[in-house]
Amino acid sequence: MLTITFPPGLMRNVWVGMFGAMGPVGAAGGTVFPGFFGQLTEWWWLFFFLAIFGAVVFGATSFILPPDGVPMDAAGTVDYVGAYFGVVGLVLFNFVWTQAAVVGWEEPYVYALLIVSVLHFAIFVVWEGKVAKEPILPLGIWTSPSFGPMVLSAFMSFMGVGIFLYYVQIWNIEIRHYSNLLTAAANSAFAIVGTCGCFVSAIAVRYLPAQVVMATGAVAAVVAGIIFATMPAQQTYWAQCFPAFIIMGFSPDFIFTATQIITSNSVQRKHQGIAGSLMGTIQMYGLSTGLGFAGTVERYTDDGGRDQVGGIRHALYLTIGMTAASALISLVLIRIPKDRREGWDKEDEAAA
Repeated sequence: MLTITFPPGLMRNVWVGMFGAMGPVGAAGGTVFPGFFGQLTEWWWLFFFLAIFGAVVFGATSFILPPDGVPMDAAGTVDYVGAYFGVVGLVLFNFVWTQAAVVGWEEPYVYALLIVSVLHFAIFVVWEGKVAKEPILPLGIWTSPSFGPMVLSAFMSFMGVGIFLYYVQIWNIEIRHYSNLLTAAANSAFAIVGTCGCFVSAIAVRYLPAQVVMATGAVAAVVAGIIFATMPAQQTYWAQCFPAFIIMGFSPDFIFTATQIITSNSVQRKHQGIAGSLMGTIQMYGLSTGLGFAGTVERYTDDGGRDQVGGIRHALYLTIGMTAASALISLVLIRIPKDRREGWDKEDEAAA
């Protein structure tokens, strides 16, 4: 909605940056509340609180959000068939990897569901490209400058970031035996720096090529992963955990803000809602699917559960590899110049 409402320019970058800042702020708050309710009250109070809070937010949006005005495509229809094959393919692929981390790849149904998910993806591509009159994901969007490599780079970065953030919590709680509230306090550095990183990236995309902005976020994750993967099991928080959080704070929001802004500036206005939604999906899907990959690595490298620290280290090595590959893709395959536009292009105004 932000990229459709605001034309290309500094104000769009700032507002998208503010939206991206809600990620680290929400993540930090999300660890505080479970820590509070889980440590000081009965655990189920957390879910009552979340339900009440969600109802308040839902009600507030009815008064805060502006009316739609003129729809971008008033006569449009929903591609239900494409939505089915796309969503089911994504869900099954994610389930396969997360389940394999629990039961192992020896189970036949894991392979079977992996094949089914790939078939759904294949049918989705054929349907969207050959059959659907109004595809839910127009394949032409992939012809936008550097769009495909950018999606791949962002996906790998988000997978690496998700692995890092999950195993940091596991390390602090199970290896170092932090309390729930102390674990939440440890995350505050990530929240503060991540919020600042959103605004920095919103400005940086106006003065630096897109590949540099994205690679910066990926390299930050590489460095943070190396710091965390090499620290001893027991150590003061300030020695390596704190610096890793500080550096990692620049990664997810740098990448998210940059991809949202670059995507919205690279495709036509009529496709910007789709492009923005796709990048949001890539973020959430990468954060969750990466855990399945890392869980598989941990399962087969922790000596049957006897070497938990070793298993976590190997999972963090995967973070380093994924984010390093993301940085390489950004620098080699993405070529989007600095964008200092102010206002819609003529073709975008005509499409609106």
